[in-house]
Amino acid sequence: MCPKEIELKRRSREIFEIIRQTPFYYVPLGIMKGLGFDAKEINNKPLIGVVTTWNELNPGHKHLLQLADAVKYGIIEAGGIPFQFATVAPCDGWANGHEGMRFILPQREIIADSIEAMMEAHKLDAMVTLSSCDKINPAILMAAARLDIPTICVPGGPNFYEINFDPRYEGIETRYYEDFNFKLKCISCASYGACAIMGTANTTQCLMEAFGMTLPNAATIPAVTTMKYMIAKESGRQIIELLKRNLTPSQIMTQESLENAIMVDIAIGGSTNSTLHLPAIAAEMGIELDLEFFNEFSKKIPTIANIAPSGRYSIVDLYKAGGIPAVLSRLKEFLHLDCMTVSGKPLKKIIRKIQVLDDEVIRPLHNPIYPEGGTVILKGNLAPEGAVVKQSAVVNQSMLQFEGPAKVFNSEKDAINALAAKEIENGSVIVIRYEGPKGGPGMPELLALTASLMILKDMDRVALITDGRFSGATQGPCIGHVCPEAYVGGPIAILQDGDLIKIDIPNRKLNVDLSKDEIQTRLQKWKPIDKGITSKTLLKYRALVTSAAKGAILQY
Repeated sequence: MCPKEIELKRRSREIFEIIRQTPFYYVPLGIMKGLGFDAKEINNKPLIGVVTTWNELNPGHKHLLQLADAVKYGIIEAGGIPFQFATVAPCDGWANGHEGMRFILPQREIIADSIEAMMEAHKLDAMVTLSSCDKINPAILMAAARLDIPTICVPGGPNFYEINFDPRYEGIETRYYEDFNFKLKCISCASYGACAIMGTANTTQCLMEAFGMTLPNAATIPAVTTMKYMIAKESGRQIIELLKRNLTPSQIMTQESLENAIMVDIAIGGSTNSTLHLPAIAAEMGIELDLEFFNEFSKKIPTIANIAPSGRYSIVDLYKAGGIPAVLSRLKEFLHLDCMTVSGKPLKKIIRKIQVLDDEVIRPLHNPIYPEGGTVILKGNLAPEGAVVKQSAVVNQSMLQFEGPAKVFNSEKDAINALAAKEIENGSVIVIRYEGPKGGPGMPELLALTASLMILKDMDRVALITDGRFSGATQGPCIGHVCPEAYVGGPIAILQDGDLIKIDIPNRKLNVDLSKDEIQTRLQKWKPIDKGITSKTLLKYRALVTSAAKGAILQY
């Protein structure tokens, strides 16, 4: 075996290293022969994990088997042996509005753990990942950082909505259509792929690319196109090149590339869930991410991607306008351009000749969709450790600064029932608590409620605050991730109906009109609510999970 071949098998050679001179050598060798490989192949070619999140429950992932085939062809062509395995991949849309949503965020950690366990158990030399949706993409990056072996991510890409095919298409944002049937088309999937708005799924695909962990333009290429298949195949070829160079995530996912990812997130009007996932990814990188970075960068960088829910268009339109490379080109004066990428080139070389192909979709810095970045952090006596809002998605600008009486609920279900019974008045601030990482448990997103509020015209001056979280599709003054959460005795736990809530997004403030003494007096009488959770998965999560301000990571 030549030195070059040994280097390509840095990890997989361990499979036989100790047992080579023993009779047991023939046991794992026989198992691999049972897969159709001969001893020469096994001993000389690198073993590459093809990590797919395919399943038949999630349109964002239904097409990933075909893309995985393309990856495998590329690996074989470049001289490696691909081994495909799958992990779980939940669909948030299925889970919204019922108890299933409590199990969604905890699966981020399950996915990262399962990938680590499979890759380490089989000592595979490198991996190519295929994923599309909300918690899954961050979990992939967490696993990549944790394993620190050559890795390339292949985002599954956005889908097409039904409305894209209508000749009267005016973008996919529901607010631009009076006809209710058109509004429904804005949320109806016409193909496989992630929902084609800047929700959490496409936000995190874009952040994969901003980190440098995908080939150029991989994030926004539509899911069911030939180009997506081709980039998957090229990723399979390229993983062997990364293996030859021993180019690992720790050389790509750095403090500087993390800052690049935050800046891109702010510029594209990314999901508020980024403030959960980026700290979690950073923790795997050995970095403690201060959420104030979002405020710092949002003052310098405007929202330039005219993509729903902050703007008019879809991720497919973003791709046609030049994709993430074009966004990076717009932001080049702010970015760390020497950051390495899985292409083997630094960022500055990737964007050197890039042009924006549609100034309406990717706006110039001097003509943004919103003058500041999309996601900001609010603090005050109601959220001492912070809360999160997507200010670029607050359509009614008068609601950026708003005061109203609290209408308090201890679950989303109670709030939905009250809304249906017309018990919530316009002008109020809906407070939903005990939906945080521990209180939920599982920190469910509240899309069923926020979507209803978006549609009801007579509820145009209602704000919402919660220690839970929101879908990336959410519009309006919806403030989530309030920390500390109610379950651990955060101030949100002692709010009462009628308390005056003061929201000041421009000045990054979230307060309740109560004195410090009154808050302390109420806290002394407070006891957490027991929801009677019996699920072992959720009880384990509650015992280990940290604050949303820390990314809701698990602490052992």
